[in-house]
Order: sequence, then C-alpha cells, then structure tokens
Amino acid sequence: MFDISWTEFLLIGVVALIVIGPKELPAVLRTLGQYTRKVRSMAADFQGQFQEAMREAEMADLKQQVEDIATDIKQYDPLKDVRADVEAAGKDIQASLEQPALMTPRDAVAEETTAPELAAPASLPMATDTAAPQAPDSAAEPVTTRQAG
Repeated sequence: MFDISWTEFLLIGVVALIVIGPKELPAVLRTLGQYTRKVRSMAADFQGQFQEAMREAEMADLKQQVEDIATDIKQYDPLKDVRADVEAAGKDIQASLEQPALMTPRDAVAEETTAPELAAPASLPMATDTAAPQAPDSAAEPVTTRQAG
C-alpha cells in the first residue's frame, strides 16, 4: 500500500519519541492501533456490503432470465408447426381433389410417348387360356420337415 522501508519507520519512531516523549508513547501507539483497527474493519464492512449488493444484482438478473425462459417454455408448442403443416397439406390435397384434372399439351405429348412403351411386346406369346388357376389339393401328400439335431 504505502512504500515505506524499515529505515523510514525507524526515523518516524525516533521523531515520535522525541516529540511525544517516552512516557506518552505507549498510549499514543495503542490509540493509533485502535484507530487503524477501526478503519480496517470499516473498509472490510464496506467491501462486504458492496460485494453483497453485487451478488443481489446478479441474482436479480438471473431471476429475470429464469422467468423469461420459463415464460418461453410455457408458450413453446413443438407440435404447433407440425399441426399447421399437416392441416395445410390436407387443405391442399382436398383442394386438388375438388378441382378437375386439366391436361396440358406437354402432358398429352408425354402420355403419347410413354403409352406404347408400356404395351406388351409383340414377340411374347399371349395366353389364350382364360381358365382360373386351380388351387392345390389339401388331400395331397403332407410335407414333412426334418428337425436339426
């Protein structure tokens, strides 16, 4: 705090001994010590009160932040956006089902080019028998399975 060396303390002590006198010096030093103790305790109290006020201000800020977060959490609905998207998609589908399908010239050209490709090739024989396939007989020989062992 103060940059005072031992020689300076010795000089102050010699001057105090000469000015105050040897009889009064112990009482003066005791009184000086008491005042120093009071000043230090007052400085420590002030510092403690200042730090406490800073902590209270920080706590008030933290409390406000927690309240803001709690308010945001109460208002947060993660399904709200999904619900709105699903409802919008449902309305779009409903609207598209209610409108008649319009074919554009581009769609007509695309349909003409893809239609022959989807037809059966001429090289494959066509089945002339229209009889339905028969179901397997349930009285047929039972199927046996081997057990691993």
